[in-house]
Amino acid sequence: MEHLRVSDTLDQKRLDVVLSSHQAVSSRSEAQRLINSGVVQINDSPLKITSKRIVRAGDLITFELLPRPVSEVLPVPYNLEIVYEDPYLLIVNKPCGVVVHPAAGHSSDTLVNYLLHHSKLSGKDPVRPGIVHRIDKETSGLLVIAKDNATHDHLAQQFFEHSILRIYQAIAWGIFAKTSGIIDQPLGRHPKNRKKFTIRADGKRALTHWKILKAYHYLSLIECQLETGRTHQIRIHLSSIGHPLLGDSVYGSFKNYAQKYPADLVSILKNYQGQALHAKSLGFIHPKTGEWLEHHSELPEEMNRVIAALEHYYG
Repeated sequence: MEHLRVSDTLDQKRLDVVLSSHQAVSSRSEAQRLINSGVVQINDSPLKITSKRIVRAGDLITFELLPRPVSEVLPVPYNLEIVYEDPYLLIVNKPCGVVVHPAAGHSSDTLVNYLLHHSKLSGKDPVRPGIVHRIDKETSGLLVIAKDNATHDHLAQQFFEHSILRIYQAIAWGIFAKTSGIIDQPLGRHPKNRKKFTIRADGKRALTHWKILKAYHYLSLIECQLETGRTHQIRIHLSSIGHPLLGDSVYGSFKNYAQKYPADLVSILKNYQGQALHAKSLGFIHPKTGEWLEHHSELPEEMNRVIAALEHYYG
C-alpha cells in the first residue's frame, strides 16, 4: 500500500495531478488508471472518487499499485478444470491457492495467465481480462469468465442487479444458536489495515443467507447464499457473529476448544491449508441465448478430508 500526504504546494489541485507526483506513479495517465480502477482513497473514505476531485493540503491519499497491462501478461500452460464452455463464456473451477488476476507478487501464476493460454478473453479491463467477478486466493470454486465485451457487460449487469445465483459451502467454528439466519451488515475497507475489510456504517450493503447443513460439535458445515458479493463478505459476516471459518488466518483463529476433539482430528484441523470456503453453485442468464445456466462443483479434497474425519467421530 502506497501513501501520499498532500503538500501545501499541491493544495486545490486535481487528484490525478497530485497522484502523478508520487514516485511510484509514472504519469498522469497512470494516475487516472489507478483512480478509475478503484484502488485510490482519500482519508480512508470508501466513497467513489474521480480524477477531477480537488484535494487539499493535509489530505492522505492511499492507493495500491496495479499489475501490468494484459499485453504484458504472459499466457501460461495450466490444467484448468473447465466446467462449461461455449464461444461466449466459460465456467472454471478454481483451486485453492490460485490468485485470480495479476497483482503484486503474482505476475505469471494467476488464473488470468492460465486462461490466456486457453482462450481469448474480454478486454473491458486491460489488467483483468475476462474477469467479471472474483474469489479469494484461498477460496476454491466456480467463476464465470467472459470471452468478449458484450458478454462481459451482460454478466456484469446481472452481478450489479444481484440476480446471479451464488451458493457457497464452508466449515465454520462454534456452536450455532440457530440453524439458519441472515446477516445484513455493510462492509468497507478497514481504516487501519488496508488489506482487510470490516463492518462499517458507511460501507456498502452486504447480505448473506446462511444455514447449517450438519453440526459436528464445535464445527459445522454450512451453506451461504449471497445477495451481494462484497470482498471477503462471507468470511467477515460469519466472524462477526462468532463463527469464523476454519483456516481463516485473517478474520479468525484456531479455536482452543478444538482440543476436545480426538488428537488425530485436531492434527487434521491444524494442518488445514487455506480457508474452508468453496463457491459450489453458480447460476445466471446466458447473455447470448437468454437461457438460465446453472452449474455445481464438488467440494475440494481438503474440505472433504475434514468432513470425513468429522463424520467418523460425530456422523
